This record gives sequence, C-alpha cells and structure tokens, in this order.
Amino acid sequence: MDSIIELKNVTFEYDDNDIKNTVISNFNLEIERGSFTVILGHNGSGKSTLAKLFNGLNKPSAGEVFVDGISTLDEDNEIEIKRRVGMVFQNPDNQLIASVVEEDVAFGPENLGLRPDVIRQRVDEALKAVEMYEFRTAAPHHLSGGQKQRVAIAGIIAMKPECIVLDEPTAMLDPKGRAEIVSTLHKLNKENGITVVLITHFMEEAEKADRVIVMNDGKIITDDIPKIVFSNVKKLKSVGLDVPQTTELLYSLKNNGFDIKTDVISIEEAADEIYNALHLEEK
Repeated sequence: MDSIIELKNVTFEYDDNDIKNTVISNFNLEIERGSFTVILGHNGSGKSTLAKLFNGLNKPSAGEVFVDGISTLDEDNEIEIKRRVGMVFQNPDNQLIASVVEEDVAFGPENLGLRPDVIRQRVDEALKAVEMYEFRTAAPHHLSGGQKQRVAIAGIIAMKPECIVLDEPTAMLDPKGRAEIVSTLHKLNKENGITVVLITHFMEEAEKADRVIVMNDGKIITDDIPKIVFSNVKKLKSVGLDVPQTTELLYSLKNNGFDIKTDVISIEEAADEIYNALHLEEK
C-alpha cells in the first residue's frame, strides 16, 4: 500500500485534573494515497482525536504518526506536514478570517511565501474546484453554511495539499449544504487525486467511500468497503450508530421473512431488491 498517512503503535492521552485520560492506545492505521476514507463513530469514540493526529495538531504520547514518511514529531517539518495534510473543521465561521472570499482563500498560500501571481492562480483554481469562483468578491458572512464550508475547503486546496482531513464538516449544515460538501469532496478526490479522510456521524456520507472505518472507545471495530460495513446492522447499532435508510429498510424486511439481500446501499439497488423480493413472494 502506498500510504500518505501511517500511524504506528500510537497512544494519545491528555491530563484531566492531573488524571491521565487515554483516548487511543497502541493504534495502527494506514491511509492509502488517493483514497476516499470515511471514519464513523459516536461522540467520544476517538475519531476527532485521530483526525488531529493526522496532521500533527495532536502529538502522540507514544508511537509515531508519519505523513509521507515524515514524523509529525519532527518540529523542523511542521509547516510541510500541515501543507501536505490540510484540516477542515465543523464550523466554517471559525475558519474564515477575511472580509472577502478570495482574500480568505489567499491566506494560506501567502503564509507559504508564494509569489503574488502564483497565489492569484491558486486562489482562482481552488475556488473553481469547489464551484465558488463567482462568489470570489463576496463577503463570507453573506454566504450559506454550505458555501462557507466550500470556501474553507478552497483555502486548504490553495495550499496544494496531498490530503484533506475533515472533522465533522457538515455537522452544522442543512441537508442541501451537506450534499454540496460531499459532492465537492468526491469531485476533488476523483478529478484532482486528493486523498480525502472524512470524519462524520452521517451514515449517508459514507455510502460512496472507498473505505469505511468504524471506531468505538478508541478502537477500530470495523474496517471495510461500505456495503460490508453497513450490512452488519447489529454491530453498528450496538455502538450507537444508525445505518443508511435503505439498509435499515432491507434489514427490517429480511427480519420479517423476506428473502432479500441487506448489503445494498443505493436507492436504485434497494428498489430492485424489494421488487424482486415481492415478485418471489407472489410466486
């Protein structure tokens, strides 16, 4: 596997009133370059801690995290690590700092010390990639939640990262905004080859991922393609997670005696399964 991120025997703990609180322990994981990985888990499962370990915002208490072979413990390469792995968080309002969209997107490249003409090109390319170019002179506070988050993503793209890690980026958005962001991420992954790691608790956002990792109590309990992960309904429910509505429906029908597959996610596949099952019943 050609890994962009690798965790080797990583433990992370923090002090809580002088008591050591271990979030993850002896944790191993590789993220393949060019992949689209979704990490699921309820609050307190360790997924946000993991996200911050990926680009050195969190430093491991033991073990090491490598980005393109560079240890996040290497202080001399801290800027390079953050350039290669960009982070996007829940609240876009906390990430937008300028009064004009294009100025906000330019902030990262300016900090890299790039020439003005290079910055201009990167800003334009990044805004076009997230379909926000026409809003380049707008004030961020006039944008919708989904548009603000796309601008925040453009700010990371303008730094030319190899990987984007997003920690619950759609948690504060309505369904339309969530759909915009997920669509943008898949486009960046497929067309630009950017590795995407999406941390979320919305099951539907994981349906088209290459890989789904489910965490609970700081451990990986499932790691596979979406169809296989979501077909294990009992396991997911046991750790407080739901499954996509299509899977839930097929699971319910199977429990009620229908001869039906449950490793189906898309609406079209689910409709075909239900149609076939009903016709079998009629025969």
